[in-house]
Amino acid sequence: MHGFEYHADELWCEDVPLDAIATEHGTPAYVYSATSILRRYAAVDAALASVPHRICYAVKTNSNLAILGTLARAGAGFDIVSGGELHRLMRVGIDPSRIVFAGVGKSVAEMRAALGAGIGTFNVESLPEAETLSRVATAGGVAARIALRVNPDVQAGGHSYVATGTAAQKFGIPWTEALEIWEHVSRLPGLTPVGLHGHVGSQILDVGVYRDVAVRLAELTTALRSRGHVIESLNIGGGLGIRYRDEVEPDPAAFAAAVLPVVGALGVELVVEPGRFLVGNAGVLLTRVLYRKQAGGKVFVIVDAGMNDLVRPSLYDAHHEIVPLRRDASRRAIEVDVVGPLCESGDFLARGRTLPDVEAGDYLAVGGAGAYGFVMASNYNSRPRPAEVLVSGGTAVLVRARESLDDLIRGEQDWAPLSPAS
Repeated sequence: MHGFEYHADELWCEDVPLDAIATEHGTPAYVYSATSILRRYAAVDAALASVPHRICYAVKTNSNLAILGTLARAGAGFDIVSGGELHRLMRVGIDPSRIVFAGVGKSVAEMRAALGAGIGTFNVESLPEAETLSRVATAGGVAARIALRVNPDVQAGGHSYVATGTAAQKFGIPWTEALEIWEHVSRLPGLTPVGLHGHVGSQILDVGVYRDVAVRLAELTTALRSRGHVIESLNIGGGLGIRYRDEVEPDPAAFAAAVLPVVGALGVELVVEPGRFLVGNAGVLLTRVLYRKQAGGKVFVIVDAGMNDLVRPSLYDAHHEIVPLRRDASRRAIEVDVVGPLCESGDFLARGRTLPDVEAGDYLAVGGAGAYGFVMASNYNSRPRPAEVLVSGGTAVLVRARESLDDLIRGEQDWAPLSPAS
């Protein structure tokens, strides 16, 4: 956790005690450190300073408007994967030329909206997508700048669900077909090919993976230029890993050292798309202990945050550090399962975890929750989604109010047929 420290056995976010946030805004609640986010962004920016570069924050990681605005003011560009994410950026007032639109399934409506907004680049992932974008752009009388997303067949990522660069994945154009497809796409009306893209996964801890991707993209760049094509940018994606438990977190300098010797001499703009690395450890999920229960030789700590609030432990079997907001050295450590209130056996935040002997009413902080936390939350079991709070120095601002019960049924209506179906 970055930006979170104990002061006299009380956990704070920057200059604000988390206990005060939990008391004021209730739990579950997400809390983010703005200073931590900006420091991480600055570290990546500094590491790449020797080459023309653009840091495009992956909006899917954490799409709260306050997070987007904070990074925009720091100079970030943005990587989006939906029309909804585009809408968020337009609400914040982002310069659309700083937006890259990725994703394998862009709809015609999303293409029209992005073209109308004037976004910087589309990352095109298949020939059918390129042909559709060509028709949409031509009909609108505009040209779409595109980067061809190539699947370099490089294994990466901490979980099979977040590995995107192997041959068996749905993402990108097969490496062996890239030259042929570029030639075809370059002849389509309404498209202006300008670069290559090679994102291969998430939670990557070995920076050598990025070197392998850069080498493949550099080889393709050389081949395309030899045929007279213009390559302005190379986008090597994101996915730089963070520490959740005992991982050795690569730093931006090591990342740069792996990539820059390969791409530096090509005279291109280097585009990177960090998401988790910027915000993951800058956020926690606050939760309150409801009950303790013993069954089957286990101790269960039942809390008010569940898999609908933070799905990563259930979906990926992910480890998130859990600590009390108030440390008490007199409490013995015990092994517990930290579970939520949902009617699912898979509703847990941690299993077999050693924690202080907490009691009902105690507050806990779940670390590493700034990435893929709230954005993956749901209303399962008809539970309102939690509040979000952004802290900067001594100021804590509620940047998303907790959903109300009325929010749960907004847009629904009570209707039933007048008579039973025969």
